Amino acid sequence: MLDVQDLTLHYGHSQILNGISFTANPGEVTCVMGTNGVGKTSLMRAIAGAHARSGGSVSLDGAPLGVLPSHELANLGIGFVPQGREIFPLLTVRENLETGFACLPKSEHHIPDWVFDMFPILKTFLHRRGGDLSGGQQQQLAIARALITKPKLLLLDEPTEGIQPNIIQQIGEVIRQLRARGDMAIVLVEQYFDFAYDLADQVIVLQRGSVVHSGAKSELSRNDLLRLASI
Repeated sequence: MLDVQDLTLHYGHSQILNGISFTANPGEVTCVMGTNGVGKTSLMRAIAGAHARSGGSVSLDGAPLGVLPSHELANLGIGFVPQGREIFPLLTVRENLETGFACLPKSEHHIPDWVFDMFPILKTFLHRRGGDLSGGQQQQLAIARALITKPKLLLLDEPTEGIQPNIIQQIGEVIRQLRARGDMAIVLVEQYFDFAYDLADQVIVLQRGSVVHSGAKSELSRNDLLRLASI
């Protein structure tokens, strides 16, 4: 579903990503691991169009993507849940979810029932402002908003950050359900190692903006992977 080749990214004169290459397949969770500051969020932002890549290529479902802005990539099937959630605090839960309609034909401008099956709390708080939700509830809202766009590729950047344990468990179950559908590739950036390891099918480890390991989770023992991701 996703094919990234030799991707580079700069902030000003500083090179942050150095020739990143990997693929992400439908029905799998590809986890990007590494310590803080190695370029994980920059990689997600480059794929999502939130920060223009400097070089390399990205293809989605076999079609090459140019250096496009986020809204055009969303229309092509990339759903992005950024670090920090970035929901609209003054809009209601319903209004936040309805922003996902921008990627859909008018005939599909409705919130499907499965959203509330996955995230029941959102139905309860449908008329509450997004900024009045807890951090965990906002994270559920951000994921649901991305799913409404019917993405082929779902990018999740640190979905457990600052979240209470019971909601982390719920988010993990939602990711498992999405993987089981088999029609979506999921790329997960996560600092919480146990959460990432339990969900991962494929693993990419970054160090200083470069890939130092890429492959199936089974290629390394849990302890070896933890050690590598902690350098």
